[in-house]
Amino acid sequence: MTHPYRKGMKTKRTMAAATLLLTMVSGTAMAQPMVVPDDNTRQLREEFRNRKFGIFIHWGIYSMMADGEWVMYNKRINRDEYAQLAGGFCPSWFSAREWAQIFKDAGAQYVTFTTRHHDGFSMWDTKASDYNVAEATPYGKDILKSLSAACAEHGLKLHLYYSHMDWYRTDYPTGSTSSDLPHDESTANWMSYYTFMNQQLTELLTNYGPIGAIWFDGMWDHAEGTGFDWRLDEQYALIKKLQPKCLIGNNHHGSPIDVEDIQLFEQDLPGDNTAGFSGKQQVSNQVPLETCMTMNNSWGYNITDTNYKSGDEVIRRLVQAAGRNANFLLNVGPRPDGQLPPQAVKVLEHVGKFMDTHSRSIYNTRGGIVPPQDWGVTTQDGKTLYLHVLNKEKDGQVVNEGLHRINGGPLSFFVPLKGHSLSNPTILNTDEKLTIQAENGGYRIFLPKRPNSVDLVIKARLD
Repeated sequence: MTHPYRKGMKTKRTMAAATLLLTMVSGTAMAQPMVVPDDNTRQLREEFRNRKFGIFIHWGIYSMMADGEWVMYNKRINRDEYAQLAGGFCPSWFSAREWAQIFKDAGAQYVTFTTRHHDGFSMWDTKASDYNVAEATPYGKDILKSLSAACAEHGLKLHLYYSHMDWYRTDYPTGSTSSDLPHDESTANWMSYYTFMNQQLTELLTNYGPIGAIWFDGMWDHAEGTGFDWRLDEQYALIKKLQPKCLIGNNHHGSPIDVEDIQLFEQDLPGDNTAGFSGKQQVSNQVPLETCMTMNNSWGYNITDTNYKSGDEVIRRLVQAAGRNANFLLNVGPRPDGQLPPQAVKVLEHVGKFMDTHSRSIYNTRGGIVPPQDWGVTTQDGKTLYLHVLNKEKDGQVVNEGLHRINGGPLSFFVPLKGHSLSNPTILNTDEKLTIQAENGGYRIFLPKRPNSVDLVIKARLD
């Protein structure tokens, strides 16, 4: 088959669409004022908080190399040679309905799909470029259209990841990562690239039903202080014009600007910086928080990365995020044939069993009045406080630094709480009553036996 996306080739359709979009951006989006949150936006943010658990999908032609989504950059692959991967991409086992059912059974409430990653390949039938899954591959179908329909069928909200940077397009102004790839910087044309992005965003927000959020990434390629203007106010205004109910998050690794609806944390819980991406972030109390995390060590499919987190560890991360008033976005990297890795499916099944019995202590809650403790975290729904006693394992034994025995008695933990009373603690789902006693600065709750679950959830009344 021919490859119309090769160097120097543009179709009449692409050029005409770009001209139309340039007119639209110049005459409409650029005239829009900065988006100021109103009552409707605040309600949408609260609805997002209620969902608590989502699935991130990193999938593109990079999956064929089975070495993660950054393989083009890491291997310094020539853009035209890398593009030949599209000619072999044919995920014959892909079933959007099967994916959606697996995600729903795991307890997820929404899905964030990588429509276009840093390699520049679009996973939908975009009219802005022929470098897309419907035209440049033998598969020849619109992946996003299938996924959109499946998510709607299974009651999953659809969010869309979109990369601000691009290693493939010659009009992208090269930045810190793409400048050393085989790339002719003399062809950079910021207005052309900006028009292209906005045309694609217009398609995404026009042709695929209600979109819960746009999840931007890659803006950090032109670092703060370089004087580069991403024109976010105009782009954000375009999004809100097309879909007023679409939230905006940007993984720029900084504190959110006032028009962004979600603060994103990569590979860390809010307030942590173990991955090194959150050094400049102050945790906001004005917008919803979301932690995204890999299931192993890779976002895109990596055939040699078998270091998957256990199902229990994923549950702990989900619960810890909820206790910090954050949503948890767990990543899956599908294989090039369209199937989810069996290891990932096993983890999701384990999480699903936990959510079947404990979801009421996660969904629709907020981080509890009691901040994270050595023994675990709390979530809260009105006057109901859920105390999540999180177990850890060491050498096959359950250990928890926050549990103690008083005079050789049963295990207990201390709940620091001033200005409120706590009463009627029971184990969630069994309604087994627990002993509680007031103690200086809070309450002590006694457990009937050593906890033997990853998360022993205790429901109590808060007055």
